[in-house]
Amino acid sequence: MAPTIAVPSVKAKEIQRHKTPAAEEEVLRKRNEELETELKRSLEREETMRREVQRTWERLMVAEEAEERLCSQMGELEAEAVEQARAYKARVTSLMDQLSAAQMLLHSLSVSR
Repeated sequence: MAPTIAVPSVKAKEIQRHKTPAAEEEVLRKRNEELETELKRSLEREETMRREVQRTWERLMVAEEAEERLCSQMGELEAEAVEQARAYKARVTSLMDQLSAAQMLLHSLSVSR
């Protein structure tokens, strides 16, 4: 947040014109109160932002952990899919060999007749 610039009030300017020590002291006291109030607000804003950054950081950590778990699960699923594809290919090859043998047997039986 950008720094703020305090602008003396009309009353403060009026008091400064008279330049009595009591009036100057009152102006300084009021200005001090204004600065303390602004400092308090600034510190509250800073603390609010600090808490928000902490919450955002925690959400980021949760998201990163979830991403890691998902990547791990996806890797496991890919490995399982490859394994299943190999098993299906082996089964299809086996069935093709059986079909070929059956066709050869049928062909030999029909030729021998």
